[in-house]
Amino acid sequence: MRLKPFPTFLYLLCLPGFAAAGEKTVYGLNEYASLDGINLEVAAKLDTGAKTASLSARDIKRFKRNGESWVRFYLAIDAAHSHPIERPLARVSKIKRRAGDYDPEEGKLFTARPVIELDVCMGSALRSIEVNLTDRSAFQYPLLIGSEALKRFDALVDPSLKYAAGKPACATDAHTAE
Repeated sequence: MRLKPFPTFLYLLCLPGFAAAGEKTVYGLNEYASLDGINLEVAAKLDTGAKTASLSARDIKRFKRNGESWVRFYLAIDAAHSHPIERPLARVSKIKRRAGDYDPEEGKLFTARPVIELDVCMGSALRSIEVNLTDRSAFQYPLLIGSEALKRFDALVDPSLKYAAGKPACATDAHTAE
């Protein structure tokens, strides 16, 4: 049997891609996520088409503490918390508005949203991710996990699956590799 050089070369080029895929964790379209430090477990939608992660919040206020920018908010999740949550402000994100969300009088093509760092556990992986705060109460899932956060989880998303990682089971005293 004689191997043809070109197909063999293409096959060998593909091998590293298969090896990298083997190191990734397969998640479903929806997963349970534990919000570390907030002591809450929520259902999340994994969305490779969104760049950033979003958490459902209301009454979002920015303020200064010891000269640093902070944000205070309430979770907009079925009365999950009646007390405010305060976190340091990581940055302000500009989110592109959809066609139906555009106000010609305002003239802005984006919405500015505060972003915080949040430790999130999915399956057995605990990662610190950036999450923008916005009212998602009109959506089914209070947490949307976008592509930047999915990279941190070394995730492969199989949209035919739901809750493939099971309930969050992260060690609370240590982060896994970031």
